[in-house]
Amino acid sequence: MTRRPLRLLVVCTGNRARSQMAHGWLRYFGGAHVSVDSAGTEPKGLHPLAIEVMEEVGVDISDHTSDHVDKYVGDEYDLVLTVCDTARQNCPVFPCAKQTLHHAFEDPDYPDMSEGEFKDVFRRIRDEIRDFSRELLDRCL
Repeated sequence: MTRRPLRLLVVCTGNRARSQMAHGWLRYFGGAHVSVDSAGTEPKGLHPLAIEVMEEVGVDISDHTSDHVDKYVGDEYDLVLTVCDTARQNCPVFPCAKQTLHHAFEDPDYPDMSEGEFKDVFRRIRDEIRDFSRELLDRCL
C-alpha cells in the first residue's frame, strides 16, 4: 500500500521570500513524500533574490506563484506552517488542517542595504530555513 504524500502549507505575509524558500526546501527534501503549497496573507509576488539564492544551492523556485492564503482555506493539510509573526496573527483558521505550527524567521527584505549585504541576509535566512525544513521533515516523515 502506498502512503499518500504529507500535505504542507507554508504561510507568510507577502509570500515573497521566507514562505517561498521554505516551500522550495520542503519540496526538495521531501520529494515524492510531500505535497507543498505556499501562500501569503498579503501576497506581493516572488522576490527575485529568493529565486537567485535558492538557485545558488540547486533549488529551483522560479515556477512558484505568490498566492493569497484564501485560495487554500478549504483544502486539507497535514500541517499549516506560518513563518512570520504577522502571518500568524492574520492567518485564517484552517479547519481541515490536522496541525498548525509557527516558526518565525527574520524578514530578509531590507530596503536600505547595499546589494551585497542584501544577498548575504537572504543567504543566511535561506540556510536557517533549510536547517529547519530538514529537521521538520525528519520528525514528520
